[in-house]
Amino acid sequence: MKIETYKENPHHLAQLVDLINFCQNTEAKLDIKFTEQDDIFQIAHYYQAKSGEFWLALDDNDKVVGSIALLPVNATTAVLKKFFTYPEFRGAPEHLGAQLYQHFIDFAQEKEFETIVLDTPEGEHRSHGFYEKKGFVQIKKEELTVDYPFPDRNSRIYELKLKG
Repeated sequence: MKIETYKENPHHLAQLVDLINFCQNTEAKLDIKFTEQDDIFQIAHYYQAKSGEFWLALDDNDKVVGSIALLPVNATTAVLKKFFTYPEFRGAPEHLGAQLYQHFIDFAQEKEFETIVLDTPEGEHRSHGFYEKKGFVQIKKEELTVDYPFPDRNSRIYELKLKG
């Protein structure tokens, strides 16, 4: 298993689309269309050119099995986005989510972000537990101090203070 920053690669992009589709639509039954999340098809422009980053987890066969992204929205706040793993890589022995999250948080601290926000579907209780164990606090959508697009209308919003 290796985690690397995203580089233009049609093969990896197709596998990333499969991963996201599986997690959002097959597993969570959210029925989210890719027209609502076209950032996936412009990762270099949408994330990396804005001083953010996008990571892929690749198994030993070079297959995309996980992802996570950091999207800066201003000098102090970033959004945790596109955090997905296939079920067989969750928990022991891989702990892929924890590995991806550590890459994310190290980068966020290196870039000196003060606040991380995220949205996650209301029905994704496993995700809620993960974020809460990492120190995220649920906030009301009205308390969100930045604006960014997210496709699921029934989401919980979380915030993590890294500084301040």
